[in-house]
Amino acid sequence: MSRRAPTPPAPKISDAEWTVMNVFWQRGTSTLAEVVKELEGRLHWKPRTVQSLIRRLADKGALAVEAVGREFRYSPAVAQDQCQHEESRSFLDRVFNGRLTPFVAGLMEREDVTQDDLAALREVLNQAEKKLKK
Repeated sequence: MSRRAPTPPAPKISDAEWTVMNVFWQRGTSTLAEVVKELEGRLHWKPRTVQSLIRRLADKGALAVEAVGREFRYSPAVAQDQCQHEESRSFLDRVFNGRLTPFVAGLMEREDVTQDDLAALREVLNQAEKKLKK
């Protein structure tokens, strides 16, 4: 039975860096100019700010860089779901001592929950139960 090598942990990403990474996860490969244009209507960041964030993300290994002619094209080097998982795990550990139940219970008490939300949560729980029985 062969084992896969463990996936290296995703880099720690700041709130501003999450904004930039979301653009890359949606668009895929992009240039600095394309990301600046994408964020233009939503944020009042200067192009230099976006450039600094992209450089930091590349330095952290979150973005891959490719020189194409006189410009650089960047693409995600880490999967969005991996970053979300690690950020969620870190949050649960810091705020809820790693416990999922108080987090979900507190959220459900204070947020509007739809029938669709409840159905999706039931399905997630059913799948988790099936995994436990294996």
